[in-house]
Amino acid sequence: MKQKIIFFSSAMLLGAAGAGLAQSGDPFVREAPAQAVPMLQGVAGTAPAPINLTGVQNATFGSPRSSQNGGVTRVVFDLPNGVSYTLTPTFSGLRLDVQGARVLPTVSGRLGDSVSEYRAGGGQATLITPYPLSLTGGWQAMEATIGNGGRVLILDFGSTVNGGASPELGKLVRTVAQSTAPSAVVPAAPAATAAPTPPAPLATGPAHTTLPPGDTVTPAPGGALPPAPALPGANSEMPSALSGQVPGTARGALLTPPRIGKNPGQTRVVLDLPPGTAYRIVPGGIGLRVELTGVSVTPQVAQNISPELRSWRAEATPGGAVFTLLTGAPTTPRSGWRAQLLPPASGDLSRLAIDLSPALADLTPLTPQEKLLAAVPPIPAARGMAILALSATSVRPRVVIDPGHGGRDPGAVGAVIEKEVVLDVALRVTALLRAAGVDVVLTRDRDGELNPDKNTDLTMRARMGTPGTQLFVSIHVNAMEARSALRGYGVETWWNPNHPLSSTLAALLQTNVVNETGAYSQGLKNSQSLAVLRNSRIPAALIEIGYTSHPVDGQNLQDTNYRDRVALGIAQGIREALVTGIVDGGAIGGAGK
Repeated sequence: MKQKIIFFSSAMLLGAAGAGLAQSGDPFVREAPAQAVPMLQGVAGTAPAPINLTGVQNATFGSPRSSQNGGVTRVVFDLPNGVSYTLTPTFSGLRLDVQGARVLPTVSGRLGDSVSEYRAGGGQATLITPYPLSLTGGWQAMEATIGNGGRVLILDFGSTVNGGASPELGKLVRTVAQSTAPSAVVPAAPAATAAPTPPAPLATGPAHTTLPPGDTVTPAPGGALPPAPALPGANSEMPSALSGQVPGTARGALLTPPRIGKNPGQTRVVLDLPPGTAYRIVPGGIGLRVELTGVSVTPQVAQNISPELRSWRAEATPGGAVFTLLTGAPTTPRSGWRAQLLPPASGDLSRLAIDLSPALADLTPLTPQEKLLAAVPPIPAARGMAILALSATSVRPRVVIDPGHGGRDPGAVGAVIEKEVVLDVALRVTALLRAAGVDVVLTRDRDGELNPDKNTDLTMRARMGTPGTQLFVSIHVNAMEARSALRGYGVETWWNPNHPLSSTLAALLQTNVVNETGAYSQGLKNSQSLAVLRNSRIPAALIEIGYTSHPVDGQNLQDTNYRDRVALGIAQGIREALVTGIVDGGAIGGAGK
């Protein structure tokens, strides 16, 4: 870290940030193993913080001061006497675990361009950043004494800031044991099968709260982030093999450390395997386990590699070796990773290349069995329509499918144009539902809007969801600002308390689409009042089928197999809402799945 001379006063704290280091874009360039993640510890003073007669700490921690200097956000905390803290860089920001003082419960908005949110309470404070933090990249920390003799903790955040802990704090570094995984913040996918309890009705609010998330995001000045490179010779229509073997005879060769390639939103791990090596890949909730036979390995560990690869660990086994890849999000047999066994580029070492990204979804074609399900079995026309219908006499249930945007309104623009993708998916959903005996009403079936005025257009769409129609489903594509684009991927479904069953419809859509696509589940959302939902008088939900701003998720949205799977998930969710007894718990006509 660059040395700095810093002058402090009671009015302001000034300092400059270090410049970022460029990284190679070659996915097969060998990199040295990263250092172990430190738990950066500091103690202010030596005397313990005073405790009052009720046993509660008098000392408090929090109330940060912040300033902005160019692209660097500075956050300053006062350090009461005897307070100790631990700093942990994570995928979503910097976490402070505080002892010796009460952390003031706080939730506040952005403190600057590089700190989008501050949360505190329960002994922890978290500074949310719009980009992931590494061991030394994206932040730096130091302590200083100000004019009144008090101590302060100074944190700088910025995309070009480098250094992590200062040399002074480095003296107090306690490294995590090698067998322990580094700290990481992994968003848990909510259980979408259980309908949440509707809150109080949302206020109409200003105009910007009427639009779905991502609709107000402007395209990045330089265009979308470059797409993540495909595996050489890989066929996305073929599922990655969970096991395989390098041709030849095993000779027990000693493996070299994996080679790491980093791209926006995706990390590539390459294992050089000698002839005869057999492998088995085991996905799980914390990452991938690669079991190898016919080779040996020197036990070692590397941590804090990238947002997608938190650490890797090599261990010797009686029959060979095991590489454990701890990922930033869960993996399944169908999502979160892809692998390809490549022939030798030179010599006799084959390459097992594994791509890691939480946005990697299932892009394989529907199997013959899935195509049979894709017909979405006909819905019983007798009494099944009383489930979500307001009239038990309906013979053909009617649903409204709303492809967002259209005409002069393109929606989100990135790897794909939202208005084009959602219309394509809506037409696929319509074909599936009509074959099942559902009367589908499309808010648009071509590239056009209902009204040139946005608010009027949204109101007209919502009003098509009137009594006599069973359901209203709006289809959209999400986006995030360029500086936060790597945070946005996967599927989420929105609902408003416009109807008691809107949350249930949203849960069924989310569950079925995630099940069919393997996409990352961002869960159910209802924190904004959306005009196209709140103005509907029937159960209504809005599903965001991916993020056009993400370099991997954008490729999902371009893929026709992914769109097929999204459409099937939406159609099955709608059918399940119509026939499975949501209100009285009694299934009518069966789920047909």
